[in-house]
Amino acid sequence: MNPIQITRPTRFVTRMLLFLAAVAAALTLVFPPLKDAFMANAALNGTILAVLVFGIAYNFRQAIVLWPEANWIEAFHRGPGVAADRKPPRLLASMATILGERSGELRLSAMATRSMLDGISSRLDESRDISRYMIGLLVFLGLLGTFWGLLQTIAAVAGVIGSLSVGGGDIGTVFDDLKRGLQAPLAGMGTAFSSSLFGLGGSLVLGFLDLQAGQAQNRFYNDLEEWLAGLTRLPSAGPIGEGEHAVPAYIEALLENTAESLSDLQRTISRGEETRNASNTNVAVLTERISSLTDQMSTEIRLLAKTIAALAEKQRNE
Repeated sequence: MNPIQITRPTRFVTRMLLFLAAVAAALTLVFPPLKDAFMANAALNGTILAVLVFGIAYNFRQAIVLWPEANWIEAFHRGPGVAADRKPPRLLASMATILGERSGELRLSAMATRSMLDGISSRLDESRDISRYMIGLLVFLGLLGTFWGLLQTIAAVAGVIGSLSVGGGDIGTVFDDLKRGLQAPLAGMGTAFSSSLFGLGGSLVLGFLDLQAGQAQNRFYNDLEEWLAGLTRLPSAGPIGEGEHAVPAYIEALLENTAESLSDLQRTISRGEETRNASNTNVAVLTERISSLTDQMSTEIRLLAKTIAALAEKQRNE
């Protein structure tokens, strides 16, 4: 068999750990205000943090699960009997079944190689769907808390305006009632801003971890593809013409290697383009949502400021 070297996800897991350590250090520095923001709506913010913790654990699992798969491949490379003593892989289950049925020198057809690689690629993509969903879920929960808080703010401001009574009352008492009435709108704004903070911050953390886990899976897939490409043999070109000799072995090997290299390059370019388009789409959607959220918050803040100013002006005039 040709030499094989499957890259372990150690480097990517280390990056993920260092990133989480940096995030934890930053959160430690701003813990008191973050604690106050969390208590603005502990139930919703607690849900956001629970989703974040689950997403972090899932992304680490996506990277760590590649270790036994790489160990099995290298064990199979040393000999099918060595791999048989190990626990069967989960990601490479179909490939293990196909290779286990072969005896003697291992040689694969181009169709068998393509079928195995397509199956493994499909499983890797499916394993990342949950991570992508949790990133979107964090953004959704942040926006949900924002609109929830804004609705509370609007209802509270309407209640304050409706309960004001300045006719014949003491000016100090009226202002005390106004101050107490504004506590509810401020609580609603606290819910809106805190949920947005935790939701968008959590999606940023999960986005980086998903990126590292995806890179670890891509590196594993590329190494596996290179190994299987070395085991694949294209059909012989046969005689080149009537009465002529067959194509020399070294020319046939050169043509096979050239075809394999071009095929690998085409697949790599295709996967890179798909990944880039998906990333650009996600960034554009997130930017649009943040912009819309910022505009709506600004409008609500201006409305609240105008309401308070109008109430104060009315009080001065009376």
